[in-house]
Amino acid sequence: MSEIDVRLEGVTKAFGEFIAVDDISLEIPRGSFFAMLGPSGCGKTTTLRMIGGFEEPTAGKVLLGDQDVSDLPPYKRDVNTVFQSYALFPHLSIEDNVGFGLREQGVAKAERATRVGEALELVDLKGYEKRKPRQLSGGQQQRVALARALVNRPRVLLLDEPLGALDLKLRRQMQLELKRIQQEVGITFVHVTHDQEEAMTMADQIAVMNQGTIEQLGGPTDLYERPRTAFVAGFLGVSNLIAGRLDGGAVVAADGSRLAVAAESAAGRSGMVRLGIRPEKIAIADGDAPAGASVAGTVREYAYVGVATQYVVDTPVGEIQVFHQNTTPGAHVAQPGTRVTLAWDPQATFLVEGENE
Repeated sequence: MSEIDVRLEGVTKAFGEFIAVDDISLEIPRGSFFAMLGPSGCGKTTTLRMIGGFEEPTAGKVLLGDQDVSDLPPYKRDVNTVFQSYALFPHLSIEDNVGFGLREQGVAKAERATRVGEALELVDLKGYEKRKPRQLSGGQQQRVALARALVNRPRVLLLDEPLGALDLKLRRQMQLELKRIQQEVGITFVHVTHDQEEAMTMADQIAVMNQGTIEQLGGPTDLYERPRTAFVAGFLGVSNLIAGRLDGGAVVAADGSRLAVAAESAAGRSGMVRLGIRPEKIAIADGDAPAGASVAGTVREYAYVGVATQYVVDTPVGEIQVFHQNTTPGAHVAQPGTRVTLAWDPQATFLVEGENE
């Protein structure tokens, strides 16, 4: 069993009558890349700030390893934080920015120089030691902030939307860089983001948060393929949700269609549900489609986006979105008004809670 670096036990944070974080408990294993994902106001940043010591919990405990740090200030916790704003000292060189914390701790000059050099090499900024922050790009400044946090060798590194200020291309590049750096140093990273692609690219485990609670906790594949709630299904990508009653391994939709579902999803469930199927798992079928895993419909609109053509199809069970991969040159596009059959593998479906009758 792996050692736990961060443990939250029944943590709640209230601001007056507003409950920002509501009775959260979780464990983050040592050496993992853990993400807290959710929309604005879901409590993810407040949770991170309680781990870092910038907020005190109203109730519950925050532990680093076996030590209860709930009442300790940030400087007495073995954590460092990287914020979206880089907070670099503009008048100091890059090496002095990175080594600032070591100098404050009284680390000898020779050791300080060695550790700063190692940290800058880790973030691919060797040779930039004498430059000032204004001479670097936004991405490079973010790397400096990361090196400054890592040079102290904290037990846990907290990342509060660290890539939010970067453009899309640079953000994607930095996602891969952060993952590489985390794997090299082996330090536990706890990352807050509202970007599901960012969380899924980097994290081993993701806590999807909603209204101050953890809606679902799991690995990227598990959360995407088997979301347990409509919120998780909708927040991690696009989902088609078809309402109906579960009956003997199939969902009976409002028009009477029987749509087969994955056996493991149906196990132990009954009543009103919503059958989920991701747009990229739906094929526009030629000829007869498999019984129980298809619906006929009419193309309402489409958008060609390069890697795929996105369709909106009106069907008797509701609007269905389809992402058709453009794998061949000059692929045929089904025009609005075209009758099509949509088909999928029942094993690609999932179930979430349904509407009450």
